[in-house]
Amino acid sequence: MNAISPVTAPKARTFRLEPRPPAASHEEERLHRKQRLAATFRLFGRYGFDQGLAGHVTARDPEFPDQYWINPLGVHFSQIRTSSLQLVDHEGNILIGNRPINTAGFTIHSALHRARPDVIAAAHTHSTYGKAFSALGVPLLPLTQDSCAFYEDHAVFDPFSGVVLEDSEGDRLAETLGDRSALILQNHGLLTVGHSVETAAWRFISMDNAAHAQLLAQAAGPLKPISPEIARKTAAQVGTEQGGYFSFQPLWDWIVAQEPDLLD
Repeated sequence: MNAISPVTAPKARTFRLEPRPPAASHEEERLHRKQRLAATFRLFGRYGFDQGLAGHVTARDPEFPDQYWINPLGVHFSQIRTSSLQLVDHEGNILIGNRPINTAGFTIHSALHRARPDVIAAAHTHSTYGKAFSALGVPLLPLTQDSCAFYEDHAVFDPFSGVVLEDSEGDRLAETLGDRSALILQNHGLLTVGHSVETAAWRFISMDNAAHAQLLAQAAGPLKPISPEIARKTAAQVGTEQGGYFSFQPLWDWIVAQEPDLLD
């Protein structure tokens, strides 16, 4: 009987994630941002981040940086398509679209986009865990590898003063954000920003998850946070713009396969 030769395991292949090449035109980049924005709303709908008329995600227009795309008021996140998105300027004028927009959304996002020219997208919703955690009025603790992404890169916006409708309140919110990636709006919810729609969206999903995890851990017993040194090191590994961009890609592939009409 011949001996069976051992099976040689294939060598592990290095998988490299390559950054997206620059768009060839403003039109190509605009379509990219709008499609990812529509996908973000579909994903947020799946995650249950919708709450009546509340919640908005914006993307700066690549050709006209003082204008941005936003969801129309009164359309459920799960029904938003690329063609649903509306273009507004910093004064709140609707340049493309025939529906009203969320006034608080305009106030918050216009202030952020003015104060942070580097920000391409910003996300804010009244997600359940985000709201619950915001009521504590404290920053996230570095309790897990994932929550370390926000270590020393977020702040608490307080006190709650009602729906953000005044320009001065939007400016105060932008000032509190500073050069950070996220805010906890006390008694209100979460807000994240990014240099791409993908990063801003992933950060929101990840931050809501971190808030959920901390609420569960606090309810279970005494906490054991990660040390500042290790939390800082981990933040540099998992909290980058590039990391957020690439973390969004599997979600993009999945939601487009599930709901291809979002591209209409």
